[in-house]
Amino acid sequence: MTGERLDAEWVRSWWMQADAALAELTQAFLPTHGFPPGRNEVILATNDSHQATDALVDLTPIPSDLTTLYWVIGEASLPDVDSGYFIHSLTTAMEHFREYGPAPVDGESIALVFASDGGGHLFAIGDSGQVWKSTTASWYDDHEVAAASLQEFLEQLGRRIADQL
Repeated sequence: MTGERLDAEWVRSWWMQADAALAELTQAFLPTHGFPPGRNEVILATNDSHQATDALVDLTPIPSDLTTLYWVIGEASLPDVDSGYFIHSLTTAMEHFREYGPAPVDGESIALVFASDGGGHLFAIGDSGQVWKSTTASWYDDHEVAAASLQEFLEQLGRRIADQL
């Protein structure tokens, strides 16, 4: 992987900024759009999700940045950010891995799907640390680089949240 590893304190800071922006988005949504917002939230990890992180590490050689993310963030549901963004719970990521296996990303020995958008595109992190996005709403089609790292992916997501304000 290129660059620095994802830092848990950085993720916690990202969460605080995203949480504040989502509160503002939720308050302004009805007057702006004429209908109520969906449930837009980034949920912090719990002791149960910490145990699930350990179980996922036992299941697959999970990239360490994803382990760090799941140690801080349990999941995210952002249906009103662009067409929607969702960081899957660790349980969902594990179920998908068991059912479908790793995402078929050229050049990655393993790529674990951890998120999706409202259009059905999947986001996977490879052992290189890069985040890949499926080019169609399919598990098995091509993937393209969405971000050089998980931190960059979260930064992009934070900008998308801010752009909704």
